[in-house]
Amino acid sequence: MGSRIAPHRHKSGLSQREIAIILGMVGEIAVSRHERSIAIPALLVAVGYEIIFNVPVAELFPGVYETVQLGIEERLLQLESHLQDVSPEHHTAASTARKLEWIEERRSNRQTN
Repeated sequence: MGSRIAPHRHKSGLSQREIAIILGMVGEIAVSRHERSIAIPALLVAVGYEIIFNVPVAELFPGVYETVQLGIEERLLQLESHLQDVSPEHHTAASTARKLEWIEERRSNRQTN
């Protein structure tokens, strides 16, 4: 789950300590761990990296993004399968139909992007 923080940090000329200070961290150990993919940053820190380097989190942590994406897509398929098994006479039929419609719209939008 490699990170791409180090190349952006080197390009900026900033040290790990300076990045840590900008992110509001006490020391540079966390930055080092994020660069070496030993630890995944908390959401606020990941957004901080995005802001510092002006690069989307998904590009800074492509392995993490891909892992999360694969899990989400698999669980969406499971949800879709479950929803398709719900009886049309069930009291939540309208809600179920809307969810299935949203899943299909999402799929279509992803294929065109």
